[in-house]
Amino acid sequence: MKEKESGGRKLVRTALGLIFAGIGSLHFAMPEGFVKIVPPFLPEKLWLVYISGVFEILGGLGLLIPRTRKAAGWGLLVLLVAVFPANIYHALAKVEVGGLPSNPLYHLIRLPAQGLLIWLAGWSAGLFGKTKKGNLKSN
Repeated sequence: MKEKESGGRKLVRTALGLIFAGIGSLHFAMPEGFVKIVPPFLPEKLWLVYISGVFEILGGLGLLIPRTRKAAGWGLLVLLVAVFPANIYHALAKVEVGGLPSNPLYHLIRLPAQGLLIWLAGWSAGLFGKTKKGNLKSN
């Protein structure tokens, strides 16, 4: 018997799916800002931006499809950890990107928010968290 999931999980999953797919698309439509925050020690910055964009789109869409949801969740967890050095570089090097704020408060909020985003991606994909019956999810 399948556990019924909360409406909150569905709402977060749908929002994240659309957000990831949309931001992933921006990696192709407007790659310049993403390229700027790739740390200098990494080669082929534009290709890295395109690759991460593909995986953001696939992860976002994958969250919306029940058959691929868990794989997409794991993929997004890996992606969010993999791109975290770009977030750190963005903050420490004070890289100005488009309309994003460049003040320390933005980065003070943005960097820890990555952890929340990681948790939300996993939770919304059903990788962990409580089911409606209150039992811990175990897969």
